[in-house]
Formats: sequence, C-alpha cells, structure tokens
Amino acid sequence: MAGHNKWSKVKHIKGVVDAKRGRIFSKLSKELTLAAKHGGGNPDLNARLRSAITAAKAANMPGDTLDRAIKKGTGELGGAVIEEVMYEGYGPGGVAFLVEVVTDNRNRAANDLRTLFSKNGGTFADAGSVAYLFTRLGEIRLDKGSLDEDAVMELALDAGADDVQDDGDEWVITTAQDRLFAVASALREKKLTPKSEQLVYRPGTTIEVTDSATTEKLLKLYDMLDEYDDTQNVHANFEIPDEALTAAS
Repeated sequence: MAGHNKWSKVKHIKGVVDAKRGRIFSKLSKELTLAAKHGGGNPDLNARLRSAITAAKAANMPGDTLDRAIKKGTGELGGAVIEEVMYEGYGPGGVAFLVEVVTDNRNRAANDLRTLFSKNGGTFADAGSVAYLFTRLGEIRLDKGSLDEDAVMELALDAGADDVQDDGDEWVITTAQDRLFAVASALREKKLTPKSEQLVYRPGTTIEVTDSATTEKLLKLYDMLDEYDDTQNVHANFEIPDEALTAAS
C-alpha cells in the first residue's frame, strides 16, 4: 500500500510537471506560428522568429514540434487560423491587467476572459482602458553567476541595451522593442547566454498591495488568466512586498 501511495504521488507530481510543460510548449508553438505567419519562415530574415526559436530551444522543445509550428505559420501545414488579441481589465485594488491572447475564436476568448475577471473580483475593460499605462519593451534575463552590477551594466550598454536591473538571482536587461534580438545576439558574442529574451509590457507606475486579502485575490486572478488555454502573457501593474506575499501564502 505504501508503494501504491508513493507511486500515486509520483504520478501526480509528474502529471503537474507534464501539464506545465504542455502549456509552455503550446505557448511557444503559437509564438513560432505567429512569427512565421507575419515575417516568413526564414529566421535569418525574421527577428521575431529567431527569438521564438531561441526560447523554444531553451525550453527543450522537440525539433519536429518546432518545425511543425513554423510550417503552420508559413501555410505549409493546414490548421485553424489564429490571431493575436489584447484584452484589458482591472483587478482587485484597481490594478491594471493586460492579457495577450492567441486564439482561433476571439469572441469565445473575450467571453471567457470576461467571466474570469468577473468571478475573481475584477472587471473586463474596453480596449485602450489600461494599455496606455504600459510601454512595450524588450527584456533579457541573465543568471547572475559571477557577474557583478558594474560588469553586466558595461556589457549590456555596450551591446545597445537601455538599462539593467537587479531581480534576485537574475539580471534583467531592458532594450527598445526593435533592439531585443540585436542586443541578445551581442551578449552571446560576449559569451553570455540569456535565460530568456522576449517583448514585454512594462507599467510606467505600479500599485503597491500590502493587504493580504487583496494580495490573495490578485494572485488568484493572475493565475486564472495565465492558465487560460489561449493566454500567451499576462502583464499587471501591482507590486507586493515580501511580507505581504508571505502573509498571503
């Protein structure tokens, strides 16, 4: 019986990991497809596709899955037509949310997200309601390793980046959105391998949330939006101090 229980736990944990990996691969596949759809299937001529391929390889996506996603974008393989849509809303405490969605049915996605917002203390908003609070930027993340702040700042700025920030065990390098791939490539030439490189929406100002009940509601809403099948990315303008996060966990 003990062995059975142990195996049940192992299967449960493996199921969670596999499910997360499946969601990651799904998001990466959609990005590959869209990148190829809008810029062609040649990564040498398509910076967005080059970045998507880099992210897919970093996540250990199988080569045939990667190739199939690109061929869907170029039209070599059939399948439902997908499109990018941005949805906006407010969470508890007046926090602004941007949700990047890739879907083959925008009406269904809009209805689903409206329900997720309303059931989790939020409000679905009209286009443009909160988007002005965010700026589109390139973001590159590096493991700190032995790199101190002065060294990474010098390397990043020489590569054409705009800024470097400390984020725990990572350095976060910010670029103009049209400089993301060029800066990442320049860093690789200097023997630095990014953990990730992507376009993000960064809020101009943030709302600090210290109340534990509001924190719990915000995190739940964020998770629900992030786990929605068609969601690519979720961006919000809240900050939670460590002590409030601990109290809510």
